[in-house]
Amino acid sequence: MRARRLTRALLACGAAAPALFILVFLLDGATRAGYDPTYHPVSALSLGERGWLQIANFVLTGLLLLAFAVGIRRALHPGSAGTWGPVAVAVFGLGLLLSGTFVMDPMRGYPPGTSRDGGTDPSWHHMLHDNLGLVVFLSVPLACVVLARRSLGRPGGRGWAAYDLLSGVAGLGLLVAFGTAWEVDHRSAGLIQRAMILVDWAWVTVLALRLLIELRSSVGRSAAPTGRAGRSVDLGGGSAGRASLSTARHRTAQRQVTRWWHLGRSKP
Repeated sequence: MRARRLTRALLACGAAAPALFILVFLLDGATRAGYDPTYHPVSALSLGERGWLQIANFVLTGLLLLAFAVGIRRALHPGSAGTWGPVAVAVFGLGLLLSGTFVMDPMRGYPPGTSRDGGTDPSWHHMLHDNLGLVVFLSVPLACVVLARRSLGRPGGRGWAAYDLLSGVAGLGLLVAFGTAWEVDHRSAGLIQRAMILVDWAWVTVLALRLLIELRSSVGRSAAPTGRAGRSVDLGGGSAGRASLSTARHRTAQRQVTRWWHLGRSKP
């Protein structure tokens, strides 16, 4: 029971993390002077006097997703997607955590007073942040593909598999669109990135809720029905059930032999 509660708590981290991340950057971005959510990337919120808030958002969300990856492994291993699914989500979480540690350079006019091109060559931590962003936004489509294969192998799972694959394709397409918009300094680059985040993070939330529902259903199926006098009936075919059945048969045979012996003695 404790193991199930722990797994449920870890999976719940996957449902909470996307909502936390999106809520923080939306509220923070809407109240920042000189910050344009349709143009500037979410990572730019790590700059300025209030930059600590988005840095903490990156780190905390990354930690929650790492916990979610552990929950996925506990829920699925050694079944389908029980290995590569958790790995892909763990890479996603670790990438976010490190993105908060290595922040981007001031550029594109933010914080206010910064030149459009940043004015200098990119720093090592800016380049690392860029590469980590690529890892983050590639790991989610990879997880979508891995979980889609699992969905196909489950009864009635074709609809979920289609959703998994469509989310992965949409995430990749928006990643390409955002990269292109960023390179040409398009005014809608920030908006495109937010659409990508919404697609990817929504899929993570839905995955977490699906696994929580499956876990609850498996608990209901594993509860043994009861027979007469409230005695439990084992339908699982496990070793404990086979041992109980063998013992019951042995006792029945003993009673039968005893009955025959008494009948034999009572005859003249």
